[in-house]
Amino acid sequence: MSIKSDRWIRRMAEAYGMIEPFEPELVRQVDGARVVSFGTSSYGYDVRCANEFKIFTNINSTIVDPKNFDERSFVDFVGDVCIIPPNSFALARTVEYFRIPRNVLTVCLGKSTYARCGIIVNVTPLEPEWEGHVTLEFSNTTPLPAKIYANEGVAQMLFFESDEVCETSYRDRGGKYLGQRGVTLPRM
Repeated sequence: MSIKSDRWIRRMAEAYGMIEPFEPELVRQVDGARVVSFGTSSYGYDVRCANEFKIFTNINSTIVDPKNFDERSFVDFVGDVCIIPPNSFALARTVEYFRIPRNVLTVCLGKSTYARCGIIVNVTPLEPEWEGHVTLEFSNTTPLPAKIYANEGVAQMLFFESDEVCETSYRDRGGKYLGQRGVTLPRM
């Protein structure tokens, strides 16, 4: 198993539609303004955050239960900048839609720009033959409000190709998050 390079990522995006929309180079400016970088890097792909957010709130004094999730625990927000309250979190999604090949596992790591501000990005691995918009969780570990910028880089995807194709893929199992669009809450 090895990590895949920028050349491989470009080939897979063009031939397989692995990432849509796809940016073949690393973008650092949009319309002359500096942005948190996104696009293809040496050994990964830096994803952008869409402008749809679900900000965690405790107005209903509910218990967070992954088996019986109360959707009222979030406030929906659409905008170019999301403010995450202190010691709280928000859900968002990638601009990009992914189609992961059967012999590839994809791991997501947060970008240092946000990590250095106390903002942690959490995403579970994208399994073989999973596809959809990636739901992103941003944890604000600071005692201050924190900003997330829509349509700018927030995390990096690393692609690992196996030397052997898996026996059972996410699609084969009928994974519950297959083909998700938009910000997706926990499902049972």
